[in-house]
Amino acid sequence: MAKKISSEPEANITLLPRLSIRKFLSNQPVKGMVDWLPGEFKIRKYIFDTWRQVCLSYGMEEYLTPVLENAEIYRAKSGEDVGQKELMVFVDQGGRELALRPEMTPSVTRLVSKIYEASPKPIKYFSIANFVRNERPQRGRNREFWQLNCDIFGSVSLSSDIEVLTLALDLMLAFNPPKDSFVLSLNHRGLLDDLLSLLKINHEKKLAVARILDKYPKLKEADFAKCLVDLDLDSKQIKTIIKFMTAISLADLKQRLPELTESQGLKELEEIMTALRKLGYQKLIEFKPSVIRGFDYYDGVIFEVFDKHPENNRALFGGGRYNGLAELFGSRSFPAVGFAPGDETTRLFLESWGLLKKIDLADSNKYYLPLLNFGLEFETIELTKKLRAEGWNIEMGLEVTKIGKALEYANKKGISQVIILGEDELAQKIYKVKDMSSGREKQNKL
Repeated sequence: MAKKISSEPEANITLLPRLSIRKFLSNQPVKGMVDWLPGEFKIRKYIFDTWRQVCLSYGMEEYLTPVLENAEIYRAKSGEDVGQKELMVFVDQGGRELALRPEMTPSVTRLVSKIYEASPKPIKYFSIANFVRNERPQRGRNREFWQLNCDIFGSVSLSSDIEVLTLALDLMLAFNPPKDSFVLSLNHRGLLDDLLSLLKINHEKKLAVARILDKYPKLKEADFAKCLVDLDLDSKQIKTIIKFMTAISLADLKQRLPELTESQGLKELEEIMTALRKLGYQKLIEFKPSVIRGFDYYDGVIFEVFDKHPENNRALFGGGRYNGLAELFGSRSFPAVGFAPGDETTRLFLESWGLLKKIDLADSNKYYLPLLNFGLEFETIELTKKLRAEGWNIEMGLEVTKIGKALEYANKKGISQVIILGEDELAQKIYKVKDMSSGREKQNKL
């Protein structure tokens, strides 16, 4: 209530309450999250549709898991970063610690562990889903992102490794990239384990050494050696590791370190790469000892796909074999191999090589039917209803407009076909369909 103050008996002044300054909410998304307007959504849909088409051509089945999981399934096997620092966690009303899924592999393994025994093998699954990580946003990395996850469960055969690798290559080739634009780099956890056993590095120290090896491409050789010294490795061990890391092929590796010739991991890698060469992928694959994979659950073949563009020279995605993960869920161990490309890195690959310009973003299956006269409202709605029932995708004008403005609107929105229904057309009991690219018009009966 406003106060009345009197300076003289006769004079009363009313003081109005202060106007509060209104605080507006930000119209920007949360940091690390991205809005997709229709133009951007078409690009992402093109990526997702391409992924789905290739996966279905391999006879894979699509699935989806909940966006929320028990936090412990990620903490157990997702590695220090994803399972600890980057996990977005909250406690529900029942006191359970839940997490927004940061990756799919533990989730799909949980899912498959429920149905594994009763399902025919192999199980070939794929999903396209969104994920959240509490990490610093940077080029190619957002807090929310989408991934394609492809996995084969229930096969120990090298044929399943080879199929997963050909799938990864065919997914890249489906975008019609130029020659020599990417490479699939291979390694094997068994080979790495044999190297560390050769060096007599104990089990407790193996993971720490593997993490240093994973950083090899980003470090100068002196800094790399210092990191190994800090782990109490001697000069002979470090020299052997550098010999391994600088090998340019499996043949070169066997010459440098003949002690690894009988490694089962090396033999499997040779067999896999020989098969890929015979299948015509010889120019797209390489042995790369620095491919380590940061996660703790890979135990067989491991690989990464690299973009070779000088302005986007980076790993696009990776994967490998992870046979032991099911034990987390009280299930007996079952074999699994898979990989997961992301939408953002795929988009950057397409952008770097000029492939986005080649995507047809026009609404070729969409028609615009403007309202050209106040007296034609019913007829315009009726024609729209009829054509939609026939399977046409039609945006109907909601305000009366002239034909020139209608064509300009359709052109700005990338709508390739305009339906014209004016008084003249109605009198002739026809409507016209104008192709915005060629300018040609076709007449149809009402």
